[in-house]
Amino acid sequence: MTEQNPYEQLGVTESSSFEDIQAAKSRLRAQYEGNDEQLRKIDIAYDAVLMDRLRLRQEGKIKVPDRIRFPEKLAEPPASPAINLSKNSPAWVQSLVDTPSRADILRPLGVATGLSALVIFAPTAIQIALIAGVGSTFYFLYRKERKLGRAVLLTFVGLLLGLLLGSFVFGLVAGLFANLPIEIGINTFASVLTFLILWLVSSFLR
Repeated sequence: MTEQNPYEQLGVTESSSFEDIQAAKSRLRAQYEGNDEQLRKIDIAYDAVLMDRLRLRQEGKIKVPDRIRFPEKLAEPPASPAINLSKNSPAWVQSLVDTPSRADILRPLGVATGLSALVIFAPTAIQIALIAGVGSTFYFLYRKERKLGRAVLLTFVGLLLGLLLGSFVFGLVAGLFANLPIEIGINTFASVLTFLILWLVSSFLR
């Protein structure tokens, strides 16, 4: 391989495209994988070809493709910056609404999902599940800003809203649960909806 010029070493010609040269290099490196001496020679030949191509382009002997001369034509336009609604919101909204991390969303969601499954398959545990839901919501809220009063208030509002909304909605959709293999009563449905609201409160409020 050493007696050949760089083009011959790579198996290309001066008229080969840049993509062909790259492909030839990749093919040879795969062929001589593990042979450090040959891989070194391939890299040297590749660098020599690139330098020669650069010289030819500077001399005007090679036409530079538009995608190289004008890469901005192929570049995707920058995405429009996301509108931060909180900056345009009243101060009290900014102090109440949180921008949670992934963990701040998934952890409360895991608790809510587990408690929902518990009340569906063990309706007798509804009271215990609600206590656990309230406790976990308070914990997730309090750990954000260490404000005891706000954490208690938001947790209570979420609990009350969930129970009231759950009872109301159940009256509208009760017929949908008639053919389910598991009996879904008003208490179970209201509890599940409450856990959903408590999750929203603990994740997206502070």
